[in-house]
Amino acid sequence: MNTLSFSSPELQSIILSKTENFFGRDLVFSAINNFLHRYPKGYFTIVGVPGSGKSAILAQFVRQNPHTIYYNAQIAGKNRVEAFFPEVCTQLNLLLENLSSTPPQPSPQTMTDTGFINANEGSWLFSNLLQQVSEKLPNQKIIIVIDGLDGIDINSQAVGTNLFYLPRYLPDQIYFIFARRPYQKSHSGLLIEAPSQILDLADYPVENREDIQAYIQRNLTPLTPLPYEGRGEQEFSNSPLLAGEGLGERSNLLTENEDIQRNLTPLTPLPYEGMGEQESSNSPLLAGEGLGERFNENEDNFMYVQQILKAMTDGFYSANNFEQIPPDLETYYQQHWQKMQGEGLSDVAMDILRVLTAEETQPMSTVAISQIIKADVFDVAEIMETWLEFLQEIHTNKETKYQLYHHNFRLYLHDYSTLRNI
Repeated sequence: MNTLSFSSPELQSIILSKTENFFGRDLVFSAINNFLHRYPKGYFTIVGVPGSGKSAILAQFVRQNPHTIYYNAQIAGKNRVEAFFPEVCTQLNLLLENLSSTPPQPSPQTMTDTGFINANEGSWLFSNLLQQVSEKLPNQKIIIVIDGLDGIDINSQAVGTNLFYLPRYLPDQIYFIFARRPYQKSHSGLLIEAPSQILDLADYPVENREDIQAYIQRNLTPLTPLPYEGRGEQEFSNSPLLAGEGLGERSNLLTENEDIQRNLTPLTPLPYEGMGEQESSNSPLLAGEGLGERFNENEDNFMYVQQILKAMTDGFYSANNFEQIPPDLETYYQQHWQKMQGEGLSDVAMDILRVLTAEETQPMSTVAISQIIKADVFDVAEIMETWLEFLQEIHTNKETKYQLYHHNFRLYLHDYSTLRNI
């Protein structure tokens, strides 16, 4: 973590964890940088389904830009404006103290000493502080990153106000960068009059899949270099050795100790169907074996891939539990499911879920779904809108079709009897 970061230790820990083994996403970073250089201020939003890598992208951006202010609304207790103002204003004050020759004037930092004043006054103080920062650091771009915009508790604010009471107008050199799940554009929760851009990761399927495939190869095949003498140039290299590379000089050790050879290259079996004879075998798979059927060329969800690879590394899978979902991934899906249920599901909602989780289901329009379950199309559309963050939209001609955002989430809802146990 860069020592110039103004984030709290808790946020720094989150940033580090989300950027571990980070790879790719050059297209997104280029789009952000182009926006920052093109406009004197503004709002930039990254939109993507759960697990598409939004949080990791923002965390990596913060690591690369030490003066960035970071806030994560996904953290427990951080999705209300009462928590947002003091945290972000504290970071703004620290930034001013470090980069400006003039100490900042009294600001919303006082809220942490006297308690939260009220939303209207907090909003005014926040905007005032942004103006101070803009005036005192005229040559410094001030970037405020907010992750999890969709998690903000809008019910804790006055009706019709911006999320976190974010300013409608921005001073020069002030930028906000958001990440959020898919949403109805008419329900963005933001009324702004400043330059803005939305980058939807779903609009770049080829680039997403290429990054996923490169991520898989990078995290699957390299092994840490063996600590042996006489490596010559390799002794000063940080490049990882591929499985078996450079073993010639150590072959005498490998023949003397078969345990070393056996434990050097195999990986725990991947949980996939159609393994044939391997299905009943306890033999571990060699590096990359069987990946084609688990991670196909259309895989585009970083969370899913990351959790499966982690489960392999942790030895979670064996020959008898190929279909189990890793615990952390199951918890992730459970959070989705709880949010989908809300305060309870109607009979129409249950029928829609059964259609979406059926094995043979292809992307379907609200009209098609309503015809299958014999329900009013407006009722179906209303429910689908509340679930939009967990759905993938496919636009064909003038029709919009939907399916659950990832095949494994569909299997979770279907195979684990979630629907039958409500």
